[in-house]
Amino acid sequence: MKLEGAGAIVTGGASGLGRAVVEMLAKSGAKPVIFDLNGDAAEAAAKATGGVAVAGDVASEADAERAVATATGEFGNLRILVNCAGVGTPGRIVGREGPQPLADFDKVIRVNLIGTFNMLRLTAARMSEQKPLDDNERGVIVNTASVAAFDGQIGQAAYAASKGGIVSMGLPAARELARAGIRVNTIAPGIFLTPLLQSLSEEVQQSLAAAIPFPSRLGKPSEFADLVRFMVENSYLNGEVIRLDGAIRMAPK
Repeated sequence: MKLEGAGAIVTGGASGLGRAVVEMLAKSGAKPVIFDLNGDAAEAAAKATGGVAVAGDVASEADAERAVATATGEFGNLRILVNCAGVGTPGRIVGREGPQPLADFDKVIRVNLIGTFNMLRLTAARMSEQKPLDDNERGVIVNTASVAAFDGQIGQAAYAASKGGIVSMGLPAARELARAGIRVNTIAPGIFLTPLLQSLSEEVQQSLAAAIPFPSRLGKPSEFADLVRFMVENSYLNGEVIRLDGAIRMAPK
């Protein structure tokens, strides 16, 4: 699918990996909607890239419908969804103060897994109504999982479960949506230099980088965006999960 002229929604698009995707889409001639819980940051990203900001919660049906309606109303041809929104609150199943609060687990599952599905279902419904392009293609959806889906560490039970759900959801979604000409792929990133990691000391960053076989550095958000571009443009790539991690396999802790 060609990026130029395509309408797109990027959840979590105000910062980190999502922001890099928004910048890539804008530079490629696509028209991004930045859907983020942080409305001010979304507005700033929209101003910088020529996109449109929508503030809201990906797990809210009303907010997600508003983002889809905005993309359709502004651009008329919603072709791309990139799900980057997520949270990663750590917590042991049984810690010093007892079992992990159920609300903590519920929040991570709600934002990461339910939020991804919420956006996928609503966007796919809208995409399926559009005229097909080359190869009878109507849209592309890229979900963001994590290497934690495969190598979850101690304290990551909720996060790993949410990202594992995203991985497992990809193939059945791709199979079902194939009849509508919609492809679904998943990226499982490793350790990337996002604003959260940039706030850590240089010593900590170097320690994390040393665990990555090659290249022994943190991933660049632009490299994540490059893979999103490939997934959108290569029409034969469907139902796939790609690790983007420098060959790291996370240790237990």
